[in-house]
Amino acid sequence: MALTDEAVALMARINRQYGEGSLVLASSLMDSGQLPTGILSLDLILGGGFPRNQWSEVIGMEGSGKTTVCHQTVAYNQRRSEDFVTLWIAAEAYDSDQAKMLGVNTANVIVHATNRMEEAFQVMIDAARARAVDLIVLDSYPALVPDGEAEKDMDEASMTLGARLVGKFFRKIGKETGKAISGTQRPVTGLIINQWREKIGARAMHGQVPKTTPGGLAKNFAYYCRLEVARAEWIDEARPGKGKARVGQVCKFKTIKNKQIAGQKVSQSDYYFEDAAALGFRAGEFDTVKDLITWSVYYDVVARRGAYFSYGEELRWKGKEEMLSAIREDADLQDALTAAVLQAADPRQRELEAA
Repeated sequence: MALTDEAVALMARINRQYGEGSLVLASSLMDSGQLPTGILSLDLILGGGFPRNQWSEVIGMEGSGKTTVCHQTVAYNQRRSEDFVTLWIAAEAYDSDQAKMLGVNTANVIVHATNRMEEAFQVMIDAARARAVDLIVLDSYPALVPDGEAEKDMDEASMTLGARLVGKFFRKIGKETGKAISGTQRPVTGLIINQWREKIGARAMHGQVPKTTPGGLAKNFAYYCRLEVARAEWIDEARPGKGKARVGQVCKFKTIKNKQIAGQKVSQSDYYFEDAAALGFRAGEFDTVKDLITWSVYYDVVARRGAYFSYGEELRWKGKEEMLSAIREDADLQDALTAAVLQAADPRQRELEAA
C-alpha cells in the first residue's frame, strides 16, 4: 500500500525543515552488517560478528582475553582489507608485541594514549563523525580518569563522575554511529573493554558474589552487544623429561546482551599465547579447525553416526581425531565447511532459501 498524500507531504515538510533524510521509509534503511572477529565460535554466537555502526562492550576478569579478542578482530579484518584502519584509545599501555603476535599490522593502527576520560571520549566522537576509521577500541574504560576526579586530592570523594560522563558520551555518539540510512557512509564499529567488579553491598548467593561493571547502569542500555570473555581452563604441552609447559588457554564467550540475535549464547575456543610445536600451533593462534568441527557437527553439516563422521557423499572418517587431522591438512575443505556452517547458522539466509 502506497503512502497517503498527507504522509508524503509530511515527509517533504520535515525534510525541508530538518535536512534531507530526517524522515525516511523503514524499507529504505540498510543493515550495516557485522564486523567478524575471525574466531568462528565467537562470530556464530554474535550473529556474524560485532555490529557495525554500533557500540559493543567486551567484559572480563584480568587475564581472560579481552584485549586479545580486540587485537584478533583488528588482525582478521586487516587481512580481509589492507585499507582497514583502527583507532586504539590506549588508556592502558598499547602492547605492540602482543598486537604483532596476533597478526596486527601496526602501521594501520592509530594509537591515542590518554587516561583523561573527557579527552578520550571526544577523540572517539570526532573519529566517528569524520568516518575516517573502521574500528574504534577503548582499552579500557576503568583506566580512564574524569577531570573532576583528577583535580581532587586522594582523600576527596568523586563518585558517579565517570558514570555521568559515560551517559553523556552515548547520547552524543548515537547520532554519529547510528545505523546508516544509506550505503554511502563508511561504517564504524566501537568496542569498549571493561572489567568486572564485585557489587558493593550485595550478598553472595550460592557462593557467587554479584558482579557489576564500572560506568553506571545507563551504558548497559546503550550497548548493542555486551560480550563476556572468561578463561575456562589452561592448555599445557608435554615437554621432554615428562614436564609440561603452559602454552594457552580455553577462552569462553557469552553474549550477555545481543540485539542482533538472541542473547545468552555461549561458546569457546582454544587460544595459544606460546609456541606449541608438538600441538602444531604458533603463539597468537586460535584453534579454528577444532571450532569448525564442533559447529559442523552441531549444525549437521558433518553427519555423525556413532564413531563415524561424513561430509557429502565421498568424505568419511572414523573417529574425531582422524577427521581433525584430515581437515587440518585441507584448506579448501576448511573453507567449504566454514561457508556451510555460516549459512546454516544464519537465520536470515535460511528464511531467504525457504522463500
